[in-house]
Amino acid sequence: MIVFDKPHALIDVPLHYCPGCTHGIVHRLVAEVMDELGIEGKTIGIAPVGCSVMAYDYFNCDMIEAAHGRAPAVATGVKRADPTKVVFTYQGDGDLASIGMAETVHAAARNENITVIFINNAIYGMTGGQMAPTSLIGQVTQTSPYGRDPKLCGYPIKVCEMLRELDGPEYLERVTVNSVAHVRAAKKAIKKAFQNQLDGKGFSLVEVLSSCPTNWGMTPQNALKWIDEKMIPVYPLGVYKDRSATQEGGNK
Repeated sequence: MIVFDKPHALIDVPLHYCPGCTHGIVHRLVAEVMDELGIEGKTIGIAPVGCSVMAYDYFNCDMIEAAHGRAPAVATGVKRADPTKVVFTYQGDGDLASIGMAETVHAAARNENITVIFINNAIYGMTGGQMAPTSLIGQVTQTSPYGRDPKLCGYPIKVCEMLRELDGPEYLERVTVNSVAHVRAAKKAIKKAFQNQLDGKGFSLVEVLSSCPTNWGMTPQNALKWIDEKMIPVYPLGVYKDRSATQEGGNK
């Protein structure tokens, strides 16, 4: 009897990610949700530049490669051209919160009916560990060897907190995947984000606090602890906006 198997929506090939990287966990969760919702055949994923650039090698659905930061704009075009498709972007923090910030904000403001999976590991992963918009104060990176100085580089950008001030977004939640309980909660959030799109509710973004042991200079185990000890205090987990829940609560 098979008790654990790879989701059909995830191609059966080895992942290229570094040991301890949590991209693989999030890939699996997205694929499991696609299987459970029965949407693999009508899903189109948008992979931009970054560690997620090769996502098209892993998801068993149609994929489009977008220029750096432009995934929400490409997703908008795809969804408007064919509203029957399920469209998601899979973006890192350097992509979504830096060069792609305008696309993210305006897609959210328009409440485009797309799903955004946002991987926040507080660093530029693919290009060698430079400081990202989400890097923590004092965090050592290749371009902040003495730690991030807010007087020089500003403060970390908190995407969920920023987007919730817009009228447009339907659903914003921050999760992580550094424990079994957190993985389960993350899957629930990702499934809700896709279901919102199926229900025509609009823009849903799930931010996932993720580890990058290679560029953090840590073991995989210590990287998972660092999420608990350092990242979550700066980026608290939880639902930041859920218009449907608010409306339902208001009707009671």
